Amino acid sequence: MEWQPDEQGLQQVLLLLKDSQSPDTATQRAVQEKLEQLNQFPDFNNYLIFVLTSLKSEDEPTRSLSGLILKNNVKAHYQNFPPAVADFIKRECLNNIGDPSPLIRATIGILITTIASKGELQTWPELLPQLCNLLNSEDYNTCEGSFGALQKICEDSSELLDSDALNRPLNIMIPKFLQFFKHCSPKIRSHAIACVNQFIIGRAQALMDNIDTFIESLFALAGDEDSEVRKNVCRALVMLLEVRIDRLIPHMHSIIQYMLQRTQDPDENVALEACEFWLTLAEQPICKEALSGHLVQLIPILVNGMKYSEIDIILLKGDVEEDDTVPDSEQDIKPRFHKSRTVTLQHEGGEGEEGEDIDEDEDDDDDTLSDWNLRKCSAAALDVLANVFRDELLPHLLPLLKGLLFHPDWVVKESGILVLGAIAEGCMQGMVPYLPELIPHLIQCLCDKKALVRSIACWTLSRYAHWVVSQPPDAHLKPLMTELLKRILDGNKRVQEAACSAFATLEEEACTELVPYLSFILDTLVFAFGKYQHKNLLILYDAIGTLADSVGHHLNQPEYIQKLMPPLIQKWNELKDEDKDLFPLLECLSSVATALQSGFLPYCEPVYQRCVTLVQKTLAQAMSLTLHLFSSLVRVQMYSQQPDQYEAPDKDFMIVALDLLSGLAEGLGGHVDQLVARSNIMTLLFQCMQDTMPEVRQSSFALLGDLTKACFPHVKPCIAEFMPILGTNLNPEFISVCNNATWAIGEICMQMGVEMQPYVALVVPHLVEIINRPNTPKTLLENTAITIGRLGYVCPQEVAPMLQQFIRPWCTSLRNIRDNEEKDSAFRGICVMIGVNPGGVVQDFIFFCDAVASWVNPKDDLRDMFYKILHGFKDQVGEENWQQFSEQFPPILKERLSACYGV
Repeated sequence: MEWQPDEQGLQQVLLLLKDSQSPDTATQRAVQEKLEQLNQFPDFNNYLIFVLTSLKSEDEPTRSLSGLILKNNVKAHYQNFPPAVADFIKRECLNNIGDPSPLIRATIGILITTIASKGELQTWPELLPQLCNLLNSEDYNTCEGSFGALQKICEDSSELLDSDALNRPLNIMIPKFLQFFKHCSPKIRSHAIACVNQFIIGRAQALMDNIDTFIESLFALAGDEDSEVRKNVCRALVMLLEVRIDRLIPHMHSIIQYMLQRTQDPDENVALEACEFWLTLAEQPICKEALSGHLVQLIPILVNGMKYSEIDIILLKGDVEEDDTVPDSEQDIKPRFHKSRTVTLQHEGGEGEEGEDIDEDEDDDDDTLSDWNLRKCSAAALDVLANVFRDELLPHLLPLLKGLLFHPDWVVKESGILVLGAIAEGCMQGMVPYLPELIPHLIQCLCDKKALVRSIACWTLSRYAHWVVSQPPDAHLKPLMTELLKRILDGNKRVQEAACSAFATLEEEACTELVPYLSFILDTLVFAFGKYQHKNLLILYDAIGTLADSVGHHLNQPEYIQKLMPPLIQKWNELKDEDKDLFPLLECLSSVATALQSGFLPYCEPVYQRCVTLVQKTLAQAMSLTLHLFSSLVRVQMYSQQPDQYEAPDKDFMIVALDLLSGLAEGLGGHVDQLVARSNIMTLLFQCMQDTMPEVRQSSFALLGDLTKACFPHVKPCIAEFMPILGTNLNPEFISVCNNATWAIGEICMQMGVEMQPYVALVVPHLVEIINRPNTPKTLLENTAITIGRLGYVCPQEVAPMLQQFIRPWCTSLRNIRDNEEKDSAFRGICVMIGVNPGGVVQDFIFFCDAVASWVNPKDDLRDMFYKILHGFKDQVGEENWQQFSEQFPPILKERLSACYGV
C-alpha cells in the first residue's frame, strides 16, 4: 500500500509551515521546538515530501519550504530514517523532478543531491541512470529538472563519479552531456556545459577521452545569445588553459580575440569570467609569446574594467564622505589570524627571509568589498601582466595614464590611480623617470574631496614607498608622511584604514629614517586611538607594532613611552580574556616590548601575568574538553550533535600569549628572571611543547629559546624532560616547528656547554639529515647549520666524527649570513671539530675556504683559528699542491684569502 497522509496530521504540518514564515522571533522559537518534537515521528518526513511534491493546491513558497525542512532533516538524521520512509522520499523525488514550477524543481534537485551526498550514490543505483534517461524527455520541465539535479550532483560528487566505486558512470554521462550543447533551450545548454565543467580541473578520464569534441562544442557556442551560456563557455576555457593548454595552443589567436570581446561583455558576470582568462594565462610559460601582439587591445580593456561600477559606488557608500562617528557592524570585521613566531637570522638585506611558509600579506586596495568583481580582477590581471612584460607594457599604458590621472570625473581619475598602483611592482624600472612628477601629484590626491580617491591614493603611494625612501628625505618622504598622517585622522573610515595600512608599509621601508619624526608620528597614532571605531582600531595596532619593529630601540625614550604606553595599557585593561581583539593588541605589545627593552619594565608585570593566565586557561579548557569527550560514549555523541556546548578551546589565545612572552623575554632579557621565578611558566611550557597543534609547538619552542637566553637557571632543571621533546620535533614536515626547535637546541647548548653530551645523540642525526635534504627552506638550513656548529663547539668529540656528512651544505648555507654572534659560535664549532677530525674536511676544503672568506671582520681569536687551519692545510699538502688547489678558486676568493690570511 502506498503511504497516504492523515488529514489532521497534514493540517498540523501546514500550520507549522505557515508559522515558520512569520518574522516574529517568539513564533520562530515555537516552530523550532515543534519541529524537534515532530522529528521523533519517522513519517513526519513523509508529510514533508508529500507537501513538496503532491500538494499542488498549496502556494509554491510553502511547498518549497517543506522541501528545505526535509533537506535539513536528511542532512541531520538520514541514517535514522526507516527504509520505507527513505524509499518513499526517493521515489517521490524522481517522479516529480519535472514539476511545472521552477522553484519546486530546484528544491527537489537540492533534496536529491543532499540524499546522494549522504553516501547514498552507492545505495541508490537507479538515480543516475534514471536522471540521464529523463534528459531525453519531450517535456521541457522534466529535462530541465533532471539537468538541474545532475548539475548539483556533479558539483558535490565529482570525484566519486570518476571512480571505480560506481563503475565510472562518467563514461556514459560526459558524451550524453555533450549532446545537449546544441539543445534549443539556453537553460539546458547552460546546464550541460556547467556539468562538464565540473570535471576539467580533476582531469576526469572520460572528459580527457572526449576533449576535442568538448573544445569544438565550446567554440560552436562562442557567440551564444544567452549570457549564462557565455559565462560557462568562458569558465570552461579558463580551466582548460590550466589543465589542457596543449589543446588550446593551436587555436590561441582566436581564443584571445574571443576573450577580448567577452571581457567587455555587457553582462558583468560574463566579463568577470573572461577577465580570469588573463590572470590564468599570465601564469603560463607561453604567456609572453601568446599575448605580445594583443597588448595594444588588451591593456585599454583592462584599464577600462578598473573603474568602479555604479553598483560598487552604491555598495561602498561612495557618496558618504564622513562616517567616522558611525559604529562598525560586527559582521564587517573579518577574523584575524595570528601568525606564529618563526625565528629567523639577520641577513644581508634586512630582517629575516621572505618566502617559506611565512606568507606575505595580500595587498588589496578595497578589501571591504571583498567580493571578487571585475574591477579587482582587471587590476589583478594588470598586476600579473606587468610582472610578465615588465617595461614593455608601458608604451601601451603611459598614453592612457595621462588622460586618466588628470580627468575631471573622479571615477576615471580614481581608476588611473589604481592602474598606477597595479603596475608598481612589475614596471618599477620604467616608471622611475616619471616618479619625481607623479609622486607629488599622488600626494596631492590624498587631499581630494572624494573619499574613494583619497583611499586609493594611500594604497598606490604605499606601492612606491621603496622608491620614496631611496630619495633624499625632504624630497618625498617628509611630504608623504605628513599627508598620510593627516589621512590617518580622516573623517572617512575607509580612508583611515587605507592610510593606516599604507603607513605600515612606509614604516617597513623607511625603518630608522623615521626616527627624527617619531614624536609627530606617535601624536597622530595615539590621537587615532580615541577617534577610531572597532575595525580600524585593529589596523592601528598593526601600524604601531610595525613602527616598533622598524625603529627598534630608538623608541625607548621617556617622552615616547609616555605618549604610547598609557592608551595601549588602557585598551589592555578594557579587554576581557575571551575577546578576540586581544590578538592584534598582544602582537602589537610584543613588538613594543621588544623595541622598548628596559623601557617596558614598568608595564611588564600585569602583561606577563595575563599571558601566563591565558596559556593556563586554554590548557585547562583543552583538558576538560578531552575529559568530556572521553568520559563516556554518550558524551561523544552529544559532542557530534551539540558541538556548541563543548566547544573546542580557541588555541589562538595561547599561541599569541606565548609569542608575547617571547617578546618580553627578548626585550627585557635578564629582567624577566623575577617574573619567571614567581610563575609556573616552565610547567605550562612542558605541556605546550607536546600540544597536538603545530602552531602551539612552534611558539613554545620560540619561547623556550628566548627564556634560555634570558634566564637559563630557570630552564636548566627541565632540560632532561625538554630535550627528548625537542628531538622528536626535528621533523621538517612542519617547517616552522622544526625551525624553532632547532634554534632552541642551539641556544640551550651554548648555555649547557659540556653538559650537553648526554643529548647529542638525540639530535645530531636528525640535524644532519635535515641539512642534506633537497629543497629545505633557507631559514631552516641556516638555523640547522648554526645549531650543528654550536653542538660541535661544546661537544666536539661527539659531533666531529660526522663532519664529512655535513661540512659541504654547512658551508654553503652559512656563507650568506651577516657576521653576528650566532655565526661566530657556529664557526668556532667547525674549527674545533676540524681540529678533532681534520680528515672530515679534506674533500670539501674549497667550501670551507669560501665560507671563511664570507666573514667581513671576525674577532681576532676566530681569525687566528681560520689562519691556523688554512696554513695547516697548505703545509700539509705542500706548496705545489696548494698552488694547483687554489687555481680552482674564483678570483675574488683568491684575493680575499691572500689579503686576510696570507695563503
